[in-house]
Amino acid sequence: MLNIILFGPPGAGKGTQSQFLIEKYQLIHISTGDVLRAEMNAGTELGLKAKAFMEQGVLVPDEVVIGMIDAKLKESSNAQGVIFDGFPRTIPQAQALDALLESKGQPIRGVLGLEVNEIELVKRVLERGKTSGRADDQNEELVQKRVSEYNTKTKAVADYYAAKGKYHSVNGIGEIENIKKDLFEIMNKI
Repeated sequence: MLNIILFGPPGAGKGTQSQFLIEKYQLIHISTGDVLRAEMNAGTELGLKAKAFMEQGVLVPDEVVIGMIDAKLKESSNAQGVIFDGFPRTIPQAQALDALLESKGQPIRGVLGLEVNEIELVKRVLERGKTSGRADDQNEELVQKRVSEYNTKTKAVADYYAAKGKYHSVNGIGEIENIKKDLFEIMNKI
């Protein structure tokens, strides 16, 4: 099974690039952000809990997210592989995901990290906010807070996977097709 993580800060292009990877490699897409937003829109207990955290621009607690991931994996047991988008965001989440996947004999094969500078990230997210309808994409202060959260809590995950020889950095600035090509080259090696 080809399990990969598409990694990067808000606005790095994970959503755009994940679609190319899903199509080419026949992967199931698990975006914790999409799943949490769906739960919020449905008004579920999980959704209400997640909403309170997301509106503050902070991460949803690990136990909520890990349980959701396990359920999604069980639903996708016949897939060619899974692309994790927006997860893991902390080292404990990475460790929990690794333990979960290794218990199934399906470890993470690679982590593709989209690298984009902070100025470009804020610009992209605010631009996306004009059409996404997401309140968290339309407030510059909240966008800055999300990027700061990434830098202080999530960026360390790259080092965690680099130490395992699984992290592959990709320049996330440039033409979408060139970034896609770079990602495909890495995918063909892992």
